[in-house]
Amino acid sequence: MSKVVINSYEEFERLLGQQIGVSDWLEVTQERINQFADATLDHQWIHVDVERAKTESPFKSTIVHGYLTLSLLPYFWNQIIEVNNLKMMVNYGMDKMRFGQAVLSGQRIRMTAELHSLVNLRGTAKAEIKFFIEIEGQKKKALEGIATFLYYFC
Repeated sequence: MSKVVINSYEEFERLLGQQIGVSDWLEVTQERINQFADATLDHQWIHVDVERAKTESPFKSTIVHGYLTLSLLPYFWNQIIEVNNLKMMVNYGMDKMRFGQAVLSGQRIRMTAELHSLVNLRGTAKAEIKFFIEIEGQKKKALEGIATFLYYFC
């Protein structure tokens, strides 16, 4: 799927209530999990101890940190949309976020996004994006919620 290009508030508004797009699949490797553990100082064994997870985890594998899954939103979002004519964009908040299913090391995930709401705040577009992080081959979502961004158009 090609990237959606937005050049103005009005173009953004036309997407209201619609699916904006779907990202590519990304494999979450054990190396990435370990790097995230190092960056966040979260070395809980269920994420980083492969041998122990094989025998003691109910998943029989290490699992991806939930916050690692969440931290991939900007990567996926940038695959789906390109917003031009901006002074800046600011992450504003997260709402109704739920982790539905653990992502196992080596599984592939992707994001589906739709424009949930859009408000014009004196020239600043407040966009609420409903997102779903899917796990390849699984029905249940890994993560879903609403990400809010402020887009300051020129």
